[in-house]
Amino acid sequence: MAHRRDEKLIRQVMDKMRELRKTRGLTQDAVYEDTGVQIKVYETGTYNPTITTIAILCCYFGVTLEEFFKGINLSQELNQWN
Repeated sequence: MAHRRDEKLIRQVMDKMRELRKTRGLTQDAVYEDTGVQIKVYETGTYNPTITTIAILCCYFGVTLEEFFKGINLSQELNQWN
């Protein structure tokens, strides 16, 4: 299977990270200082976060993985096996 990059999915994850950070009044630098996660590279789409990175940020922001992914939808291409 070829490597796939689902831009729609990535955009949704980026937007969710930014939303969680901004609603808590945090800067990207503050998140980095507190967690060691350079959230900027994920918010800009430079890199894709690992599930471990997402879990770290969820714990930091006080949300579950389920809450984080709620409302994030797979693209039609990725959803073809359902």
